[in-house]
Amino acid sequence: MSDIVVVLDNGASTVKTGLANRSNPGVESPCRLIPNAVIRSKGDKTTYFGHEFERCRDYSSLHYRLPFEKGYLVDWDAQKAVWDGIFSDEVLDINTTESSLFITEPYFNLPNIQEVYDQFVFEEYEFQSYYRCTPASVIPCGTLFAQSGLPPPDCMIVIDSGFSFTHVVPILNGHIVWDAVKRLDVGGKLLTNHLKELVSYRQWNMMEETYIMNDVKESCCFVSTNFHEDLETCKVDVKSNPIVQEYVLPDLSRNRKGRVRQPEDIVTETDQILVMNNERFSVPEVLFRPDDIAGLEQAGLAHTVAFSIALLPEDLRGMFWANIGLMGGNTKVPGFRDRLLAELRSLAPDDNDVFIYECNDPITEAYNAALAFVTSTEIDFSKRVVTKADYAENGSNASRRKFRDWKQFGEDKEKLMSWIGKEREEKEKEFGKATTSMSGPDTTPANQPSGSTTTKLGRNKSRSMNVSGGGRKR
Repeated sequence: MSDIVVVLDNGASTVKTGLANRSNPGVESPCRLIPNAVIRSKGDKTTYFGHEFERCRDYSSLHYRLPFEKGYLVDWDAQKAVWDGIFSDEVLDINTTESSLFITEPYFNLPNIQEVYDQFVFEEYEFQSYYRCTPASVIPCGTLFAQSGLPPPDCMIVIDSGFSFTHVVPILNGHIVWDAVKRLDVGGKLLTNHLKELVSYRQWNMMEETYIMNDVKESCCFVSTNFHEDLETCKVDVKSNPIVQEYVLPDLSRNRKGRVRQPEDIVTETDQILVMNNERFSVPEVLFRPDDIAGLEQAGLAHTVAFSIALLPEDLRGMFWANIGLMGGNTKVPGFRDRLLAELRSLAPDDNDVFIYECNDPITEAYNAALAFVTSTEIDFSKRVVTKADYAENGSNASRRKFRDWKQFGEDKEKLMSWIGKEREEKEKEFGKATTSMSGPDTTPANQPSGSTTTKLGRNKSRSMNVSGGGRKR
């Protein structure tokens, strides 16, 4: 197996890619973000494939051909065009026949689509070997839940809010609990389209300006912690309230990109101004109230998380409440964590702590975790991959046996339940010892209040399981 591994976090909006060196884990290429689309510019009448889009200077009326539709990879011609550019000397400059591949796939990916993955990897690009999994599968190897002096928690909830959907993914002992994975049909694409409709109805016709409106969304939007109060604030004075913000649309004649207007900016007569009022917070509100805002018959994100945790073993739920992590581009919206935390605290049991972990860049978190997974000394990556010889002998059956996903969860569930049973027995034994020692002579230190006892169980095992069901405080 090759020491050079191509890492592709193949998202529906962008591909996060780079190279990992298994023989020298400290040497990795920087992460490159490549648009996962074939883009046609009506302005300069040029077609850009993935990485070539950085050469575009006319962002008006761009037409996107996306490989992904409704969360699944369906346009393989467009995807191949993007991948060809990534493997070329303009991006990674690698020989696929001498390399291995790590690639992410959508949650609940369909078997016939997975077979096409296998065909492209081994028949089209002729990689030596490859590994395929969902983005959340590698998060335990990353730094999202990292805490100094402690191993990663055995119980965690990963909220992956991406381009097509938002998924709530429980992970137990490094394995996804597929029975409790929940999907919210709200992603970055829906939010951008919703903003286009609002602005086109109220101000300018922006229905063809997907790129510009996506930049407006990323520059201006925030999540409100008090939606009704902010809505009333916007009604008082439409053009001069604390929330209103002006966005200067791109000036293609001077090759100037769009920007949020600052107080010191001088606006000319030719500048076109987009006034962002309650649109700033009503668009991200769809994530938390899809039934009221967008008309979707689904619960909001906080209730989706609570429902997912309710499907997990009762004595482990406290640990899941205490270990919730955010990844995906939508979680970068200012105020996202605070709003979610406030709603989750109202839904969690009184004796459970709720804590939400953030990372420096939620867009590249899965990519960084994949690098750690590939180069980890504790994980033998070479034993997890499917090789070209395996595929030649068994076809896609080799991938079905090695890549454990939602279809094999029935078999994996028995192993998880066996692990949970062993953990319970261990906790009961330690709890019994702690109780016995507590019933002996009074050895409470002078600086410790009477009636409080710090046991070995509380110090060393809190990351694995909490007997009372309460979560760990950070």
